[in-house]
Amino acid sequence: MRLFIPVCCLLPLLALATADAVDSETEPLVPLKLKSEGELFNCCDGTEDLSQSSSNDTPAPNRPVCQPCSTGAHTDTSAEDDSSKEDEDGMEVVSEDKSEESSQETSSEEIFEEKAEVELEESNEALEEEVLQTEDEAGAEEELSQTEEEAVEEEEVLQIQEAAKASAKVDKSTSSGPATRDQSHIDETLRLATAEASQEFVDALKKLQHVYNTAIKPLDKAYKYNELRQHEVSEAEITSKPMVLFLGPWSVGKSSMINYLLGLHGTSQQLYTGAEPTTSEYTVLMHGEKFRTIEGIVMAADSSRSFSPLERFGQGFLEKLVGIEMPHKLLERVTFVDTPGIIENRKQQERGYPYSEVCQWFIDRADLIFLVFDPTKLDVGLELEMLFRQMKGRESQIRIILNKADSLTTQDLMRVYGALFWSMAPLINVTEPPRVYVSSFWPQEYAPDTNRDLFKREEISLLEDLNQVIENRLQNKIAFIRQHGIRVRIHALLVDRYLQTYYEKLGWFSDPHEVFNDIVSDPDKFYIFKSILAKTNVSKFDLPEAEAYRDFFGVNPPGGFKLLSSYCGWSGGCLMEKIEKAITDELPALISSLAEKQEAKAEAAAETKEKPQNRWRRQQ
Repeated sequence: MRLFIPVCCLLPLLALATADAVDSETEPLVPLKLKSEGELFNCCDGTEDLSQSSSNDTPAPNRPVCQPCSTGAHTDTSAEDDSSKEDEDGMEVVSEDKSEESSQETSSEEIFEEKAEVELEESNEALEEEVLQTEDEAGAEEELSQTEEEAVEEEEVLQIQEAAKASAKVDKSTSSGPATRDQSHIDETLRLATAEASQEFVDALKKLQHVYNTAIKPLDKAYKYNELRQHEVSEAEITSKPMVLFLGPWSVGKSSMINYLLGLHGTSQQLYTGAEPTTSEYTVLMHGEKFRTIEGIVMAADSSRSFSPLERFGQGFLEKLVGIEMPHKLLERVTFVDTPGIIENRKQQERGYPYSEVCQWFIDRADLIFLVFDPTKLDVGLELEMLFRQMKGRESQIRIILNKADSLTTQDLMRVYGALFWSMAPLINVTEPPRVYVSSFWPQEYAPDTNRDLFKREEISLLEDLNQVIENRLQNKIAFIRQHGIRVRIHALLVDRYLQTYYEKLGWFSDPHEVFNDIVSDPDKFYIFKSILAKTNVSKFDLPEAEAYRDFFGVNPPGGFKLLSSYCGWSGGCLMEKIEKAITDELPALISSLAEKQEAKAEAAAETKEKPQNRWRRQQ
């Protein structure tokens, strides 16, 4: 009995000894730190030891599982970690079988959660691999497309350069505004690249000045023709550029048309336009080295310009006169004049200056007159009727323009075209109907569903007429001086005839004032005009009205004039013979010489070109 008790005591001691030996061989315990649910998937570097041990008394707590910080080599070690975890889980399950049932349930739940977390990690790694694969594929596609981009890169550069050149020709507008159409045909039609005057032009102009100063101007001064027609030709007017005059009702597009021809839309130099009557001044656009505005008083005081005679219309008119200089190829060859719009319900006195006389001054000096209308302003009033009377004899210089034609349909445009002819027919005293140009002269695109081809052809036809006036400016100037010489000659003959009749009827005891008033009041009684028609080279249609000489002699008494025979000398000859020689011989010879030179140039051009174009043919 006593031996059994020591043996029983030795058995537990042997068990404890074996347990200590086993514990010494195993790894030391690692203290666990519990984390919250939000920290279960923190990033780890893969070096942390995730193995845990638990005693037989307490179950193992939920272990946090971290996601790998990066892909690559760590993904290979994750599989080993997972296998080690499974082995440890298996060992824990064996040890937990010896524990209570509650600990077995918690361990099974922990195993299930760990497996779910492992599966989630594997899915995340698969997604990352797919993303990397797609990025590699995109990089490969970029490398393949890079060669194609380099191939088309040169074509894109050429397209950009062509677009830049085209945009430089087109009138620039705001980015939010409507689309603009191409305006390159303006430069091509007007031939602005060849704007320099030749030496032949300079020589012919000097000869014209010599003929005027020696043959026409002396007789003009002797009989004061300027006071009859209020038209004095100065040196500046002979050398001036062709003048294009814009007339018409208010807000029909005169200023917009000038902006369109000069390409001023969208710039700070453009003329102000609007739906209301905007232009209340006479605006003269001339060429200059830089953009500047000149007051009317300065223009009238400058004798080198052709606008000095405007000073006689008063200071009130000079306040309404503005000059604008700007560097432009077209203004090197022509001068534009924008006039105030015709307002039929306004009296002449309300303008503050003689409107009809000012218009007559510009009409007499204009080489081309653009009479602009729009479909909503076709009515004819007193001012427009007066303008047509002032333009009598200049019908060849008038160009009627129906502007804003794209605002109407084709059917309505035909009706408006007929209404315009019906309104203009009583005012234009010619058998041939005037030429009417139908288009829309501004840089915006034509309205949709309109006849764009017709508008484009009409615009080119009008530009060709303008170009013809520019290229024939010297011939037109010679013809103008010759016409002026004919009028001066007729005026001198009439004044001489009045003086001869006066000296014949004047007796010793008669009143000179009564005798001359009797002759002036009834010139047909003394055959004044009929005797002039008997002369050669005199047309009855060129004779002025008899009332004009009644006013002329009311200001200039007959004692201030001499007979034509007194203007003859042995050395200088007679003034009448000089002006007749200039009208019949010298000026026509100057025109024919210019025509021959143009024909020679045309023949030279025909040799270089197989089929030269006829630049004077008008497109219908």
